[in-house]
Amino acid sequence: MHAFEVLADPVRRRILELLGLREMASGEVVEVIGAEFGITQAAVSQHLKVLRESGFASVRAEAQRRLYSVDVAGLQAVDAWIGQFRNFWEPKLDALATEIARGKRARRKAPLAKTSGKRA
Repeated sequence: MHAFEVLADPVRRRILELLGLREMASGEVVEVIGAEFGITQAAVSQHLKVLRESGFASVRAEAQRRLYSVDVAGLQAVDAWIGQFRNFWEPKLDALATEIARGKRARRKAPLAKTSGKRA
């Protein structure tokens, strides 16, 4: 499955968000995702399997628990694909940052406008 097909699913994206915060036991993932999306433990397990097999999540056993965490391999594949477009958007973002800095500098140098108590 292509990385973007994996990430196209909102449940899998949410699982990755959770795992990005900390390592989680499969039961914890099931509890949160089940409550948020109204899906079964079996469905959450299938999503975890897809994330594992596509390189977005890793699992380790600790006694009876299965602990899941983000695997950077899947994210690196996405970053590599997006990387081919960086030469398009980075100069535009750099130009925007320059214009923002110029505006801030101009506002700092501008004299404060004095208002008179007169009415027109």
